[in-house]
Amino acid sequence: MLRRVLSIAAICLAMMPAVAQTGSGPAKVYFTSEITPDALLDMFRTLGVKPEGKVAVKISTGESEKSNHLRPELIGKLVKDVNGTIVECNTAYRGNRSDTEAHRRAIEQRGYGKIAVVDIMDADGDMKLPMRDSTYFADNLVGAHLADYDFMVNLAHFKGHAMGGFGGVLKNQSIGVASADGKGLIHTAGRFAEASKAFERPANGQDGFLESMAGAAQSVHDYFKGKKGIVYINVMNNLSVDCDCDGNPHAPEMKDIGILASLDPVALDKACLDLVFNHGSTEGDNSEPLIERINSRHGTHTVDYAEKIGLGTRKYELIDVTGKKPAAR
Repeated sequence: MLRRVLSIAAICLAMMPAVAQTGSGPAKVYFTSEITPDALLDMFRTLGVKPEGKVAVKISTGESEKSNHLRPELIGKLVKDVNGTIVECNTAYRGNRSDTEAHRRAIEQRGYGKIAVVDIMDADGDMKLPMRDSTYFADNLVGAHLADYDFMVNLAHFKGHAMGGFGGVLKNQSIGVASADGKGLIHTAGRFAEASKAFERPANGQDGFLESMAGAAQSVHDYFKGKKGIVYINVMNNLSVDCDCDGNPHAPEMKDIGILASLDPVALDKACLDLVFNHGSTEGDNSEPLIERINSRHGTHTVDYAEKIGLGTRKYELIDVTGKKPAAR
């Protein structure tokens, strides 16, 4: 069933028109159905990029032990291989990670401190990144410690999201890299650069929020392209309709799919969306709730707009590398 879905997704996307902003053909998106520490490391190595300098590994540390965040046991091997520092920022909403002290306690409770140094990047405030797309605001506010890093592994858990419809690599480096006040700026589409006002109505409504996420993600992508680089990985497990910021998420209703990786964040999130939308539903493996969550929030618009502003392309070639070892670096 999954192989058939992969074929359908690849064929459908191959028929899409070329994107003027990228000036190139389809992006390569790699897939494995295996979700293990070794498979995750292999997917990173399949991208053929050697990290240089100080490496940030951006994850979500999860709101509670009940959240579906990526566990240290899964990601530890990759983090150690790249000699990475796990990076996060404080949340805009009141919770277990809304201030640095509480966030550090949560990180230790989750066990991330056992596999790597963890840096809360906005512990000392924020810094500005210029926005190529300044429709809503001119500068993205990100954690100030971002300046300490040369290379980023954007390691996201793909799942649903109560506000954005879904969360993948685009959300992980927009909302996820934004400081607490920067989250307010994105959520309100430029109206308020304050965490306390993050859930005020955004300029241009829901689409303004989604478009602001795409623009903010582009600013982080541009920043690392100007340094040593950035790579993108989505882990499609625990596919709840709720995000890792939910301390009591709804149980996943569809089965795990696998791990996908690419150098193009737009193609990667698009490929994951296609796998969900083309998945079909059977007893015990129901994709409909997640599809409804994405559609009800107009979630696919984030990917559409990210392509429009030139962050990447929705056109991709899906390459199944399940069981194959990458070439030695």
